[in-house]
This record gives sequence, C-alpha cells and structure tokens, in this order.
Amino acid sequence: MDLLDRLFDIARRRNRKIVLPESDDVRVVAAATRLRDQHLARPTLLGALGALEKIAGELKISLNGIEIIDPRSDKRLKDYGAALTTVRESMTPAMATRLVSKPLYFGGMMVRQGDADAMVAGCANPTRRVIEAGLMTVGLASGIALPSSYFLMVVPDFLGRGPRPFVFADCAVNADPSAGELADIAIASARSAQALLGETPRVAMLSFSTKGSAQHARVDKVREALSLVRQRESGVIVDGEFQADAAVVPSVALTKVREQSAVAGQANVLIFPDLDSGNIAYKLTQWLGGAQAIGPFLQGFARPISDLSRGASVEDIVTTCAVVAAAG
Repeated sequence: MDLLDRLFDIARRRNRKIVLPESDDVRVVAAATRLRDQHLARPTLLGALGALEKIAGELKISLNGIEIIDPRSDKRLKDYGAALTTVRESMTPAMATRLVSKPLYFGGMMVRQGDADAMVAGCANPTRRVIEAGLMTVGLASGIALPSSYFLMVVPDFLGRGPRPFVFADCAVNADPSAGELADIAIASARSAQALLGETPRVAMLSFSTKGSAQHARVDKVREALSLVRQRESGVIVDGEFQADAAVVPSVALTKVREQSAVAGQANVLIFPDLDSGNIAYKLTQWLGGAQAIGPFLQGFARPISDLSRGASVEDIVTTCAVVAAAG
C-alpha cells in the first residue's frame, strides 16, 4: 500500500469533521461531495444555502449529507466573538463578532471551540490570510513560535529500494528563518512526520557543509538551530549539519560523517536553511526525480489549519483534506 492509500485509509477510520470556508468556489463544493462520497471526512461548507444550491445545480451534484452553515446568521456567532475576546483582549465583543462573521475566521473558531476537527482553505485566499486567521483563532502549538509548511515527497524508487517518503520543510512560507525559527520548523516537522510517515522521524538539518566541512555564518545558523532543537525537544532524533547526500545516502554518510549518528544516511525529514533551498529542492525532486509532491501543508498550529494553492484542483483539495484528517 502506498503512502496516500494508507493515509486515506486512516482518514476514513478517523472520520474527521473538516470545515471548508471558501464555498463560493466551485472546486471546494465539488471537493466536499467527493469527501462525503469517499467517506474521507465529514465536510462543512460555510456560506449561504441559496448560493450553494445554485453551484450544486450547475455542477449537477447533491449537497445531501453535507453540513452548510451561514456564519452571518449562525447562533454561535456571538459566542465565538466572545470567545475570541478572551485571547484578543484589545478587541471589543462587537469587533470580534464582526471578524468572526467572515468565513475564514468563523471556520477557525469552529476548530478552536471543538465544533470542527480541522480547517482547509486557500483556494480563494492567499496563504498569508489563511495563516492570519489561524493565528487569530486557534493560535500556535505549545513550544512553537511561528507557523511553517511542509511537503510530503514520495520518491518512486529511492536507491533502487522502492518508494520512499520524506518530509521537506519549509518550502512555502518562511523566506529566511533565524536559528530559533529554523528550530521551530524542525520541531513542527518532526511532529508532522510522526503523524504521517508510519516510521520514526529522523530529522536532518541541511546545509552546504557536513559536520564542519565548511565555515560560514549560514552554517553557524544551522548549527545553532540544531542545538536549540536538542535543548527544547530531547525526544526528537535530529542531527546536522549535513549536506543532502550525507543525510539520505548511507554510503555517502559513511564517507562524510565520522561520528556516530542516528540520522546520517537515514534521514526522512529534511529541514532546509531557507526558502530558496527548500522550494528549489522540492521542485527538482518532483520534476527531475519523478517524485510525487503532496502539499504544501501548514504546521505549527495548536489545532489543524492548512492551506491550498489558489490553483488547486478538486483532487488537490480532496487529498489535502484527507492528509490533514489522517494527521489530526
């Protein structure tokens, strides 16, 4: 069974409730019906019933079995506004209620208050808006100071041993993370990998240097991040700094890494020092290496919030929801 099949099976068993706030997009409505029909999740669409029925009619699909909520008239609106003021003390109840009447924020509050298990958005909103809504509502996970992203990368025949999944981070959100921020990305990515890969996360902090082979301020940042991860999360198996080949190829690790390492040559979580290297690496792995690139997914929030590309297909939305459901 490949990785996606396994995650889809987990999603079906967990039967999570996922709120989709961008219901004025036909792709989202179509994806909700697929989630329902394939029993991958219990979708909730946020929007006016009449508008949704019009879209469903145009698509010739049924909305039966899909929860539809209009945030502007829902009975929980004032309660959600009041709940938001407890964490955003600068907001008056009226201000908070107006904000929560917007679908992105209403969806985030549904997740915060336990009325939904996850929110997936981004078809009609830029990533920064989705992140902003997540920060305002569910907030960040314990010990994490910033949200980040990861891709699930499935290499079809890694070193002649068959398919191999990896987590690549951060490839979509943080352009030039500091050492502390890089540590956050590594910790969040280890948690994501633990939920998804079905194997122990082995986290490699990547650089153009392997264990002191080069000296530069950029290498120092990676070393500092490694030290911070070890201080903050002693249970995470992490090592570095590594060049990419030393991280994932056992024969190269034997040549380049002289000390004992539980990660060298065995890494399944790759932490890139900046967005340039992460974004370039995942695209080259996808297009030159024939890997399947699944994502990006947001991570680091206290409860599951994830993003979509504004060019996402219906299948992309379904896959993202299924992976989020499996990870949650």
